[in-house]
Amino acid sequence: MLGRVAPWLPSAKSDIRSAASSAALRILGDGDTDALWDLAAADPVANIFMLSHLEAARTAAPTSAGGRVIGVFDGGTLTGACWAGVNVVPVGLDAAAGPEVGRYLARSRSRVSSIFGPAEAVLSIWSELRDVSPKPFDVRPEQPLMQMAGRSTVTPAPGLRPARVDELDVLLPACTAMFEEEVGYSPVSNGDRHYRQRVKGLIERRQSLVDFDAAGRVVFKAELGTVSAQAVQIQGVWMNPEYRGQGLSRSYMSAVVAAALDVAPLVSLYVNSYNAPARASYEAVGFEQVGTFATILF
Repeated sequence: MLGRVAPWLPSAKSDIRSAASSAALRILGDGDTDALWDLAAADPVANIFMLSHLEAARTAAPTSAGGRVIGVFDGGTLTGACWAGVNVVPVGLDAAAGPEVGRYLARSRSRVSSIFGPAEAVLSIWSELRDVSPKPFDVRPEQPLMQMAGRSTVTPAPGLRPARVDELDVLLPACTAMFEEEVGYSPVSNGDRHYRQRVKGLIERRQSLVDFDAAGRVVFKAELGTVSAQAVQIQGVWMNPEYRGQGLSRSYMSAVVAAALDVAPLVSLYVNSYNAPARASYEAVGFEQVGTFATILF
C-alpha cells in the first residue's frame, strides 16, 4: 500500500540486534523460507501479500530495499510472522503474539506508512505502538475480507479490458481520484513520478483493467493489485462519478472477477465496513466475507 512514511527515529543496528536476541522473535533468513511459505499458504487470501513477495523473491531473507520478516517461534517452530518494511503486514499472528511484534517494532524504531492485514493481529500490534508512534492519519479497525472462487452469475461488462501503456495519461487522473477518495490525501501531492511508475507497472503486467466511454473518459477501473499463484486481491476499484447510480458497478465487478480467475483460483478484496454501497455490490456479484482486516495509515 502506497502511503506517507511516518517519521520515526532512524533504525539503530544495536537496537535491532538486541530485539532479535529474544528467544521467541528473530529476523528470518533464507533457511526459514519453506517454513514461512507453509505458514502463509495456510490462508492464501489473508496472506496474499506475503505469498506474492515469496513468489517474487524466493526467500525469507531481508531484501536489498530493507524489508525483512520478523518470525515468532514456539520452540523451533515458526508460528507467526510479520513483514516489516515501509508497510507492516502480519502473517498468522494471534492477539497474544501481536503485542510482542509491536514491542519489537517499537524498539527497532521502524519507519512505516501503514499496518494492514487480519484485524486481530493489526490491532494487537498497534496496542504496543500507539504510545510511541506518530499519530496515524486514519485507523480502520473493521474491513470485511471477501472472497470468490468462481465466476459471477451477473453478466460481465463487455468493455472492460487491460489498459495499455499509451493510455497512462488518461488513466492516471482516475487512479489519483480513487486514491484520494479511499485514503484521504493525494498520492501526487509531492509530484507524480512514483505513483505514475506504480500505475505504469500495473499496466505493463496487465493488472490494470479499464473501460472508456465514447469520449475517451474512464468509466470504470480496477486493479489486480496483489497477485499470487493461489489468489488475486482486487484493489483500486473506481467508478467515474458521472456514471454512478446507474447500476453499472455489478457488471463491471463481474468482469473484474472473470479476469482475476484467469490468473488464480481465488479472488478477494477488502472493503471499509462503512461503505455500504460497495459491500452491497460485491455481495450481489457473489463475494462472501471470510475474515476481517484492519488498516492503520500514517
